Amino acid sequence: MTQPHSTETPFELPAGFRFAGATGGIKASGKPDVSLIVSDLPCVAAAVTTTNQVFAAPVTLCRERSPRSTCRAVVTNSGNANACTGKQGDQDATEMGRLVAEKLGCDGSDVFVMSTGVIGHPLPMSRVRAGIESAIDRLGDRFEHFLAANDAICTTDAYRKNAAAEFEFEGKTYRIAAMCKGAGMIAPNMATMLGVVVTDFPLSAQQASTALSRIAERSFNRVSVDGHMSTNDTVILMSGGDADSLASDEGMTVFLEAAVEACLRLAKLIVADGEGAARFFEVEVAGASSPEDALVIAKSVAASPLVKTAISGADPNWGRIVSAAGYAGPKIDVANTSLAIEEAIVFQNGQPVSCDAAKLSNAMKSAAEVKLKLIVGDGTGEATYWSSDLTIDYVRFNALYTT
Repeated sequence: MTQPHSTETPFELPAGFRFAGATGGIKASGKPDVSLIVSDLPCVAAAVTTTNQVFAAPVTLCRERSPRSTCRAVVTNSGNANACTGKQGDQDATEMGRLVAEKLGCDGSDVFVMSTGVIGHPLPMSRVRAGIESAIDRLGDRFEHFLAANDAICTTDAYRKNAAAEFEFEGKTYRIAAMCKGAGMIAPNMATMLGVVVTDFPLSAQQASTALSRIAERSFNRVSVDGHMSTNDTVILMSGGDADSLASDEGMTVFLEAAVEACLRLAKLIVADGEGAARFFEVEVAGASSPEDALVIAKSVAASPLVKTAISGADPNWGRIVSAAGYAGPKIDVANTSLAIEEAIVFQNGQPVSCDAAKLSNAMKSAAEVKLKLIVGDGTGEATYWSSDLTIDYVRFNALYTT
């Protein structure tokens, strides 16, 4: 399918940060597996994490350290999730932070830690240590260093995922650079992946925490690939701005708009990279009693295996979509329910509408992003959600993931 790839065109990074990616040997493939993002000065940082009751050791650590105004770094290993690894896993996550802090001359608690990969295997700490030492030596502030850090957090990703934004406020230009990883085990209730957002816009620790929750809700919480929430989901926001000129309410609004735009691009990249995915689709719901109800309905439609397989086959099987809205939970007005697929109305005010199914199927096949617009009544609630289809390739890939 047509993939909305991350840009390979260099963009200017926020000042005060350095990046690195290195190979420690955690992955059998020999691909980069340790990523490091360092703030030259103590910075503000906040994290949002998975709501899964089974969560990884680094998630515990990030929760304990967020929000923080003295953060120096985020270190990530890929190839091993360090999840369901007991007390040893907790010790290893702490040790990752300590190893970085030792090199930077800061306290271990000022380093955030993330991990991704297979669940239930102890971290090979000698390899993690080698990766961290190599990453420290490779730190730099150029775009190539940013890409190297991005590559090192990936696992089953078909391509790296990054985005940037630039905005002006009170005569100054501020920048946002963001990266993430994610292709499978994607279901929202936080962020559904690993990601780091860095900015030179000045935020307090509480502002960063509040902002990141809002950013996640409007971007990463609006996507799904397979409905399976990860044990390791974490997104970290780092603000290295001037602490003496913290953002006003107006400034926060401007920052949020730019940050959500960048993170929504990342969220869409995750869905488009869904393991084995052939098509990417958008579910727009309107007419619900509230935005919350609209979101529940949109998620229900997007998560339905029958809807996903219809999208995979470019089959305009509208009955699956309408019925998924009906069992979502929130009340809908069937007599005022309508559905358009790729702008072709197939169901209107509770009645089927004749259409050229073959022509509509062809339109679905050629669309980079298949659009479903569902009106469920005359309320003011609206929400949009993005998902990927379900293919034989997805089943094949995940059936053999660890073997």
